[in-house]
Amino acid sequence: MGTVSCRQGQHAQVAVPHKQGGNIQGPWVRGWKSLWSGVGTTRSGLEELWRLREPPCLHQELREPAALLVEKPLSEWPVPQFITLFLPEFPIRPLREHQQLKILGLVAKGSFGTVFKVLDCGRKAVFAVKVVPKVKVLQRDILRQCKEEVSIQRQINHPFVHSLGDSWQGKRHLFIMCSYCSTDLYSIWSAVGCFAEASVRLFAAELVMVLCYLHDLGIIHRDVKMENILLDERGHLKLTDFGLSRHLSQGARAYTICGTLQYMAPEVLSGGPYNHAADWWSLGILLFSLATGKFPVAAERDHVAMLASVTHCDSEIPASLNQGLSLLLHEPLPYPIPSAFMLYFPSALMPESPPASTSFASLPGPPFLSGCGL
Repeated sequence: MGTVSCRQGQHAQVAVPHKQGGNIQGPWVRGWKSLWSGVGTTRSGLEELWRLREPPCLHQELREPAALLVEKPLSEWPVPQFITLFLPEFPIRPLREHQQLKILGLVAKGSFGTVFKVLDCGRKAVFAVKVVPKVKVLQRDILRQCKEEVSIQRQINHPFVHSLGDSWQGKRHLFIMCSYCSTDLYSIWSAVGCFAEASVRLFAAELVMVLCYLHDLGIIHRDVKMENILLDERGHLKLTDFGLSRHLSQGARAYTICGTLQYMAPEVLSGGPYNHAADWWSLGILLFSLATGKFPVAAERDHVAMLASVTHCDSEIPASLNQGLSLLLHEPLPYPIPSAFMLYFPSALMPESPPASTSFASLPGPPFLSGCGL
């Protein structure tokens, strides 16, 4: 739910260059004090960043946002099909339930939708609500994608996944409500640069557990990146944005070019076939960036140029990195931590899939994560 980005159709290219720069999008959370001390960041320094975070037009965007959450009764619709198209993933809710939501601020706005921070006055709890215009869903032919996103999130129950609170439809919009997290990993990374080894190990361990869990359910995320990793009040991550996710049974292959260019595996950039292992490549890019403060390959204009850059990459693992982390990024490892974690081995060398009787979570983890309970 963190960053809202433009999504194309299920069979169309959805390749988004990684954004440069970024602002932290939430208030300081006291529970992160120990995490920041590990990366040499002071509380006063981050609070100064918070004061600079809001664009001048933020309050103009919030003049009348509450009208989005309270729409006319659906019985007034002239076209009943405009209701049934989005059922059952987006049910009809009584109007009184929506009137209890009070908008507190704008979290993110993109070409596909808007995310608001809201207060549920009945439950006295804060949530994030993504508001998506129905007309854009139909114009871009992503109805199936939107419904599958909600269906997948309803299936997931994991402490490191951004939980789905509710979903419903109004006259002109779809609403997806999730738990609220004040910031994302990319915002923090942009502010502090590279993270300490202990922080990288913590994030790596939690993401490995999440991906093992998803892959055991037959779900491939396809957009693992820092912007899609939120942080809760204790500094633990929450993987979010399942807009490109899909069910993919073991042994099956996908062919859609989708994701964020700098995180996409070569087999995704080339149009497939690819499987769940593509998520592990994305995780490897993410860990490299957290540990070094930079991406191993610069962003390109499109997937063709990005594939050429990845194929001819001459980036090296810094000698200053912990030996275990360097091994994780550089050496071929047992599935599900494959050689696609680094750019020196073609992802074609990865095992096509683990044995059908093997659980992802039951396979051995890398030495770098020893002691993390994996």
